[in-house]
Amino acid sequence: QVQLVESGGGLVQAGGSLSLSCAASGRSLSTYVVGWFRQAPGKEREFVAASMWSSGLTYSTDSVKGRFIISRDNAKSMVYLQMNSLKPEDTAVYYCVAGRGLSYSSARSYDYWGQGTQVTVSS
Repeated sequence: QVQLVESGGGLVQAGGSLSLSCAASGRSLSTYVVGWFRQAPGKEREFVAASMWSSGLTYSTDSVKGRFIISRDNAKSMVYLQMNSLKPEDTAVYYCVAGRGLSYSSARSYDYWGQGTQVTVSS
């Protein structure tokens, strides 16, 4: 079992930055794909970014490329999401995830989800 707890959400003005953190417990994340999803009110849950344990490669959805950076520290069992140049459309609840599925952008690939942290970007 893996428990994930996010922190760092909040209210920020458009153009600002926020850094999300995710603390994992229960098992080491070193063999898991870790990532972030988000869900805005009235919308489906959306893939944001993922970090592959084996290759170290990272992936992100087109709408956040060049603005969001995912990173991980396996030794500390931490996952981070640095969000820059935030836009009102980035407003959502952000979830930290971990899993071993084959498709990094599919929610079905992730067995473990945090409780979520709210990010609100004002215009």
